[in-house]
Amino acid sequence: MAGMTQEQQMLGFDPLPKKTRKEIFLEEMNRVVPWVALVALIQPHARGAHQALGGRPPFAVETMLRIHCLQLWWNLSDPAMEEELHERPLYREFAGLSGRARLPDETTILRFRHLLEKHRLAPEILATINAHLAAQGLMLKTGTLVDA
Repeated sequence: MAGMTQEQQMLGFDPLPKKTRKEIFLEEMNRVVPWVALVALIQPHARGAHQALGGRPPFAVETMLRIHCLQLWWNLSDPAMEEELHERPLYREFAGLSGRARLPDETTILRFRHLLEKHRLAPEILATINAHLAAQGLMLKTGTLVDA
């Protein structure tokens, strides 16, 4: 768009905005993490876990797993993660939550982590991710993907 003023660009009308490091990192994680395998690992333990509680239908396992990964990569507490989901469209998009979807609250996030802990799935999830990345010559260091 030739002829665009600096003010228009500052207001977000720049047709080619620069990608942030977080955006690039999350695109890479979306591509390289074996989400289907991880969901298959967790799903048998998640089935019916919240049905007895009544209320709204549970969030998809993949959505909660992606939120859990965001927490790990950026060292976010449950309340901080809830806040980030409300404030950052990038995180909502990564988790598969549309702009108008209801968002998990900190208690829902906590319950998912407890599910992983109860069934000792966290070490297996980490091992699966690391093995998959290593097979591609990559390794993950808190919030950064590097060549091994």
